[in-house]
Amino acid sequence: MTTRLIINSDDYGRSANVSRGIRHAHLHGIVTSTTCMMNMPTVVEDIHLALQETPSLGLGVHLVLTAGKPLLPADQVKTITRPNGAFLSQDDVIVRCPTFSIAEVKAEWTAQIEKFIAAAGKKPTHIDSHHHSSYFTPGMFQAMLELARDYDCAIRLPVAQGKDSPMTGLPDNLAEPMLANAPALIQKFQPRCPEAFFASFYDEKATREELFNILASLQDGAYEIMCHPGYTDPDLIASSGYALQRDREHEILTDPEVLAEIRKRGIELVNFSQL
Repeated sequence: MTTRLIINSDDYGRSANVSRGIRHAHLHGIVTSTTCMMNMPTVVEDIHLALQETPSLGLGVHLVLTAGKPLLPADQVKTITRPNGAFLSQDDVIVRCPTFSIAEVKAEWTAQIEKFIAAAGKKPTHIDSHHHSSYFTPGMFQAMLELARDYDCAIRLPVAQGKDSPMTGLPDNLAEPMLANAPALIQKFQPRCPEAFFASFYDEKATREELFNILASLQDGAYEIMCHPGYTDPDLIASSGYALQRDREHEILTDPEVLAEIRKRGIELVNFSQL
């Protein structure tokens, strides 16, 4: 067996400059995969650029419930939106997600996947979710698994490696029911996914040291590391709490010494379509 590694950048389409930075980190670094935010203004154009400039970059869908507006009309997604038709904030979703209509969630996520297929001309390599919201409740996770089955694509695991948070991005009140239900759901649907998922390369821990520590821990099998490279601009700084950090991640992910370390360890860089 060999060690295969997916370096997946979240948030493709978040802005034109974020997307441009992701493409550059694929062409000149170690990023192998990305997931697209299909409700963002530039995402369709960004997908077309990816198909032209980075044809070997894996393209998935970053299912969204916590940023921007839904693709469906507001009257079809009332339980997951504000009165003005926009999605709820991440904090509000955490509080209110147990009351969400799963039918509305799945319908909106279906619309996002269908828009990706229309833009890319192919199905996504995998699906994951913005702010990990698809793992907030067992019902939402099941909807994600049903979509992965229906569109024959892989998923990101809900369980992250590391000491800090076993359930990806979940507060304590949401983690308990997911810990109780996720294993049975994964067993039932048996989605394509890596053996393990690493979420620790993020914010203050987005360092070369952390990345090298992850690389040193890998054994035979397939793994995913989450990342968020991009080019920062004033609009991103004004609208996102994760802006300048993207420049730092981009610098590390395009560092020749990082690629040299991967090659020294005999790690094969792949994307989700190769699982």
